[in-house]
Amino acid sequence: MPLRKARRKTIARQKGPHQGVHKAVPRELLWVQRWSELLDAQFRIPLTQIRFGVDFLLGLVPGLGDAISMGISGLLIATMAKHGASGRLVGRMLGNVLLDAVVGSVPILGNVFDLFYKANLRNAKLMREYYQEGKHSRSVWPIVLAVLVCISVLFALGCWATFWVLNRMWTWVTGS
Repeated sequence: MPLRKARRKTIARQKGPHQGVHKAVPRELLWVQRWSELLDAQFRIPLTQIRFGVDFLLGLVPGLGDAISMGISGLLIATMAKHGASGRLVGRMLGNVLLDAVVGSVPILGNVFDLFYKANLRNAKLMREYYQEGKHSRSVWPIVLAVLVCISVLFALGCWATFWVLNRMWTWVTGS
């Protein structure tokens, strides 16, 4: 069996803690699925069906947690782009992460939003559907670079906004 075909094998039955049906997941993207589940659905609130992940927990740390979460999400998108996601699909995934980052940065409301929106799982689902339709192509390095640039800019803006808010709060508290 040629190496290329061996790399393209899929794992036929992948079940995450958040879904009741089995989905086909390309082997090289299985770790993206696992990280998405870790970020968005690893744990369950007892006596409920509400699942949350590390993304929610990171969101409890103002500024820094959201920046780390956004960086990991960007890495997942870059990996999906590297494995053949189209520019349009990458744009939709970036939109999910951007919405999660913007709303997630609002204290309290952002944490509640993180419980229900689950941008990483949405992106993993989009990628699975894309692969199932057979639309994936070869590596798309320009798209990967664009994703990394977008995430870097968003990260820098998030850090600047956090610094600005902390500076204003310090000025207000000290009265200087």
